[in-house]
Amino acid sequence: MKLVQFYEPGQESGVGIVQDDHVIDLTEIMPEVETVNDLMHVAGVARISLAELVERALNGYDGQLAGFTYESLDVTPDVGFPHLMVPLFSPEVWGFGVTYKRSAEFRDDDAQQTIYDQVYNSDRPESFFKATASRCSGPNAPICVRGDSKFTATEPELAYVLGDEGEIVGYTLCNDVSAWDIEKENPLYLNQSKIYQGCCALGPTLVTADEIDDPYDIDIQCRILRDDAVVFEGEANTSQLARSFDELNEYLYRDNLIPSGTVVSTGTGIILPNDLGLQEGDLVVISSPEIGVLSNPVQQL
Repeated sequence: MKLVQFYEPGQESGVGIVQDDHVIDLTEIMPEVETVNDLMHVAGVARISLAELVERALNGYDGQLAGFTYESLDVTPDVGFPHLMVPLFSPEVWGFGVTYKRSAEFRDDDAQQTIYDQVYNSDRPESFFKATASRCSGPNAPICVRGDSKFTATEPELAYVLGDEGEIVGYTLCNDVSAWDIEKENPLYLNQSKIYQGCCALGPTLVTADEIDDPYDIDIQCRILRDDAVVFEGEANTSQLARSFDELNEYLYRDNLIPSGTVVSTGTGIILPNDLGLQEGDLVVISSPEIGVLSNPVQQL
C-alpha cells in the first residue's frame, strides 16, 4: 500500500492512498487521521499494521470515496492549491554512510586508508543525525545549498520508517543533500555538511512494509537536469548494501531513545563526479519503481 500526505486549502493536511493514478482521501473515511503520524499512532494502539488498519477502514466505509488524481497533486507547492507533502512529519531523520559495497580492493597498509575505508571495514557503521521535520522538503519543494558551500551533492537513498517498537513500518526515498566540501575540509564538520534548512527531501510516497517483497532488491535512479538538459544520470540497487537494516538499527538504538516515525536513510550507492556540485535552478529527480518519483528544484541559500 502506498500512502501520501497532501495539502488541501482549508484542511492543512490529509492522508491519501495511492491506487494507480488516483489518490483516495483517507481523511474522509477516518476524520481523526490528518497525518500519517496519526495513522501510525492508531495502528500502534490497535497493534496492527498500517496496511491492515487502512483495509479495515476501507471495508467498513459504505460511502463514495473522494480523492484526487495523482498528477494534480504532484505539482509545485502552493498554498492556494492541493499538493503532495512529505510522506510523514518525521520527528527525527538519521542517516548511515559508507554502507554500499565497494568494487576496489583496499590497501593493506591501514595508515594509507582514508577514514571512509576504515569505517567500511569496521564493525561499527557511520551514523549521524540528519534532520527534523522542519528541515525536510517534500515532493517538488526546494532542496538547498548552504551559503558557505561551494560543492554540495545529492545523495539518493532508500529510507525506512520506524514504528513504536523499532519495527520497519514502511519505506520511502531520501535525498541526503550534503555539503561535501565542508565535510572533506575536516571530518568534525560533518554536522554542518549534513544539517541545515532544506538539507533533506523525502517522498513521494510511504510504501507499507508488506508491499515490499525484498528491500534488498530495489532499483534507485537519479538524474540532475540543468537548463532542461540532463547533466548527470546514475543508478544503484539496494542489493549492493554491505550492511543489513537490522545491523543499522542495532547501533541506532544503542543507549538512544528513537521516537516512532523516525526515518532512517540507508546510504547512497550513487556518487556524483567531483566537478558536478548542485546549482541554483537544477532539478534533482530520484526514482524507484516501488516508491515513485521524487523531484526537487535546487535553491541557493
